[in-house]
Amino acid sequence: MQTRRRRGFSLVELLVVIAIIGLLVGLLLPAVQAVREAGRRTACVNNLRQIGIALHHYHDHAGTFPAGWVGGPSAAAEPEYDQPGWGWGSRLLPQIEAGALHDRIDFQRPVFDAHGDDVNRKVRETIVATYRCASDLAGPTERQGIFEVGHEDGHDEHAESDDSGHHAGHPVDGGELSGLCWAAKSNYVGIFGWARSPEDEPADGDGIFFRNSRVSLKHITDGSSKTLLLGERCSRLGGSVWSGVIEDAEAARARVVGVADHAPNGGDHFDDFSSRHPGGVVFLRADASTRFFADSIDEDVFHALCTRAGGEAVSADP
Repeated sequence: MQTRRRRGFSLVELLVVIAIIGLLVGLLLPAVQAVREAGRRTACVNNLRQIGIALHHYHDHAGTFPAGWVGGPSAAAEPEYDQPGWGWGSRLLPQIEAGALHDRIDFQRPVFDAHGDDVNRKVRETIVATYRCASDLAGPTERQGIFEVGHEDGHDEHAESDDSGHHAGHPVDGGELSGLCWAAKSNYVGIFGWARSPEDEPADGDGIFFRNSRVSLKHITDGSSKTLLLGERCSRLGGSVWSGVIEDAEAARARVVGVADHAPNGGDHFDDFSSRHPGGVVFLRADASTRFFADSIDEDVFHALCTRAGGEAVSADP
């Protein structure tokens, strides 16, 4: 009887099959990643929309939007005037179904108390899912949504510049900065404005949120559809917080508000607006609608959108 030899794949055929599979994976992977990012961006938009509705509910009851953060009455820049420091995000907790967390806060005590029993520590370290963007990556000291806040060292992040004159930012957590405390991060910060700095003029923002701000819709004379309330910030240079201003932290005020002196993703300072979404950043407008602004937005238009009463002529949909 004759035996029939079984013929297997030759080495060349095997290599061809592997090459085809690799090519297909290479073609499909970007598409899969694009679909995943589209889902994450949709979730981010939904977060901001929910926050926008919460802000309007708060406005309906209080007559104003919440303060950027609560501090002393002085417009001076001394840090003691920023205490107890609770920010806009802490005031919205009941409106975003986190009322139990809100009820645990001792608003008469600071967000972080380095000189006492730090009674608000567990609250400060509690992650609030609505305040997080799924596209963001971990910051320099972050561990699953909790990060170590950098201790203020007197360094001016706007003082350094490269040969082209572009100001070089620096991380506000980790590196040479010692750790101050731990806090839960947020990827959404209030619009302080663009012409002033929260570190230099904390009570004089030209946007919606600043120290002890009490801005209502009637003060937004530029129009609610032409004025931004909140925007995204990624954690590349460090963490922002939902809780409020943390005493002695590096860039303490900029962790709850942002400055629009640069276009989205257009600067290299911690207080800028930025995201991990390709090509732009999601913002919330004062009419509770959301908008994805491309990195290429005209800077003057962006400035105008970030003031409440600048009197600029801007399209509602630039």
